[in-house]
Amino acid sequence: MNQIQTVQIPLYGSSTDTVRNVLKSCRSPFLAVCTGQIPVQYSPDALERIERFATDNDAGMAYSDYLSMPTQDSIIPAPVCDIQAGSVRDDFDFGPLVLLTRAGIDCYLAQESLEPTENGGFYQMRLAIQRNLPIVCLHEPLYSVGETDGRASGVRQFDYVNPRNRSVQVEMEKICTEHLKLIGAWLKPGHGKATEDTGQLFPVTASVVIPVRNRVRTIKDAVMSALSQECGFAFNVIVVDNHSTDGTTEILEKLAAENSSLVHIIPERTDLGIGGCWNLAINDSRAGEYVVQLDSDDLYSSPATLKTIVGKFRQGRYAMVIGSYRMCNFQLETLPPGIIDHKEWTDGNGPNNALRINGLGAPRAFHTQTIRSIGFPNVSYGEDYAVGLAISRQWTIGRIFDELYLCRRWEGNSDAALSPERVNANNTYKDSLRTEEILSRIEYNKSI
Repeated sequence: MNQIQTVQIPLYGSSTDTVRNVLKSCRSPFLAVCTGQIPVQYSPDALERIERFATDNDAGMAYSDYLSMPTQDSIIPAPVCDIQAGSVRDDFDFGPLVLLTRAGIDCYLAQESLEPTENGGFYQMRLAIQRNLPIVCLHEPLYSVGETDGRASGVRQFDYVNPRNRSVQVEMEKICTEHLKLIGAWLKPGHGKATEDTGQLFPVTASVVIPVRNRVRTIKDAVMSALSQECGFAFNVIVVDNHSTDGTTEILEKLAAENSSLVHIIPERTDLGIGGCWNLAINDSRAGEYVVQLDSDDLYSSPATLKTIVGKFRQGRYAMVIGSYRMCNFQLETLPPGIIDHKEWTDGNGPNNALRINGLGAPRAFHTQTIRSIGFPNVSYGEDYAVGLAISRQWTIGRIFDELYLCRRWEGNSDAALSPERVNANNTYKDSLRTEEILSRIEYNKSI
C-alpha cells in the first residue's frame, strides 16, 4: 500500500496539462486516482488487491466494483461494466476510483502529440491507455463511497444533451474524434452516399410505426396523434401489438375498425423485442416508402410532423432523418433539459460523434428500402441506436433541429428508474454495438 500515491482527477474539468503534470510528478509504481469529490473508504487490503490484479494482467489501468452508502445504515452494491473496444463514451462509469500502473502512466506521457484540452484530461488519458494497454475490471467491491448521484436513471441519461454542458461536450467530441483517427475508425466528411430509387412502388408515401405492449393508458393518444397528421400525401399507421394483456389490444381493435388507415398487427411469434416488431412493420406489404417512429408513450408535436419529415427526405435522399423532441410529463409540461435537438450533430463529424454519445434523437425515420437491407436487432433497448450507427457508416443522415415530438416521462415508462444492474446491462449492450461498429468502420476504411 505504501507504493501507491493517491490523487484527485475529476472525470470532467481537468485539463490535459493538469493531468500530464500530475502523472509526471508520480514516482510510485502505481497511482490511485479519485474521479469524484466524495471520500473513498478502502476495504482491508483493497489497494494491494487491485495492484496485484493490474500487475497479473499487464494492465495500464484497473478499476473495480464498489459499495454505495447513501445513508449511515444503507449499503448498496455498485457493480461496474467491463470495458470494451467500443467503450468510447466519455461518461463510462469506472466508479470513483481507478488505479494507474507505471506502464499506463508512461504510455500516456509518451503520446505528446495529443491535442490539448481544457476539460477532458481524464477522458483523453484513459483513451490513450485504452489504445495501447489492457484496462481491466476486478469484480469485487474494494471500497465504499457515499451516494454519488441520487437521481433516477431516466433523468441522468440526458446529461450529455443538456445545453449547460455544451462546451464540455464539444471538447469530448474532439477527443473522441482524435481517438477514432488513431485507431483507423474515423469516417471522412462526405463519405456517406445518397439512397437510390429502384422504382419500387409503395402503397402509401409514409407509415408511422408504433410497437406496443401493455400501454393501455397511452396507446390511444399515440395512435390519434399519428392519424391526425396533415400531409397532402397518403399515409398509414402500423401498430405492432406485441401480445398486450392489459386492454391495449381491445383499444386498437376498436380504433382499427373505425379507421382504415390503421394497420393492427399481432405477431405470430411471442419472442419479439421492439426491434423484432420493427422488422415486422418495415417488411409488411402495407409499409410506405418511408417509415417513421412513434413510441407508444409519446406524441407528435403538431399535425405537420410527418409532412416535415418526408419533406426532409425528399430534399436530400437521406437514408435516415432524425428530428428533435421535448421532454415533458404526462400533462405535457416541459421537464429538464427541455428540447433535445442534438445540435452537436454536424454533417461532417456526426457519424463519428455518434459513437461517443448514447442516442441519436427522435423521432427517427427511415427510407424503407434502406432499412429493409439492414434490419433491426431483436432487442428492446438500443435497437434504434444499432441501425443508426450502421446507416451513418454508409449513407447520409438528415437532421431537423425543430421540435417535432413530445417524449413523455411518467412512472409507467420502462426506462424511468432502472436498477444499477439494468443500467449496466444496457450500457454494456450499447458498448458492444460500438465495438462491432468500430471494427466495421476500420474494415470499411481499408476498403475505400
